[in-house]
Amino acid sequence: MSTSTRSSTCPLSQFSACEISDALIKLGSPNGGHIPDVHMLSPTSQVKICAPAYTVQMVLASDKSAPKLSSHFVDTATPGSVVVVDAPPQAKNAVWGGLMTAGAQARGAVGVIISGRCRDLAEHRAADFPVFARGHSTVGQSPFVRPSGVNVSLTIHPKDAGDSPDAFASVTVTPGDWIVADEDGVVCVPVDMVDKVVELAKKGQEIDAKCMADIKAGKGIQASFKEHRGK
Repeated sequence: MSTSTRSSTCPLSQFSACEISDALIKLGSPNGGHIPDVHMLSPTSQVKICAPAYTVQMVLASDKSAPKLSSHFVDTATPGSVVVVDAPPQAKNAVWGGLMTAGAQARGAVGVIISGRCRDLAEHRAADFPVFARGHSTVGQSPFVRPSGVNVSLTIHPKDAGDSPDAFASVTVTPGDWIVADEDGVVCVPVDMVDKVVELAKKGQEIDAKCMADIKAGKGIQASFKEHRGK
């Protein structure tokens, strides 16, 4: 089955989310850039996103101290971007629906990543619009949450993350960071790390191809890893 890629000409688009996470781990990232618990809900065919982040911060509607937006956050999405929405973890409502997909497509956005929930799955799929989310819901934003900021840094925490030193590290998404998302998950690559990630991901891709050839030929996994990966 072929994979449709929604991307610019960024060299990261030639790699899978897994290959990019492996490269980020080698560069010292504590989480491989992985935004956990977020899965592809639309479309039903294989798709990959590779685009710069346009970020949206949601807050609880009861939060009266957070700023209010003068425009709808979809109306200010930038062409070629992927919308990244961070919703309060306790919210059970959707923060994205079919009308937002229509608006995002009209403005040239290539998809949406939601640390939270969406709704109107049939509409997203009919529009062939990539939607990655932690889940879905039947209720919309109001009266539960509201947008409070766009093009702001987001700190996305893993679902049910504890305070243990072994807990999976949160991911910071800065506007313009590169987002790569496919059927395996979602990865954020800081802009200043793109060149190094591409270099290491290419090497990893080549090594894995050699391992795969040897393993298919009957060589043991341990022996193949030792020869090509050095361990």
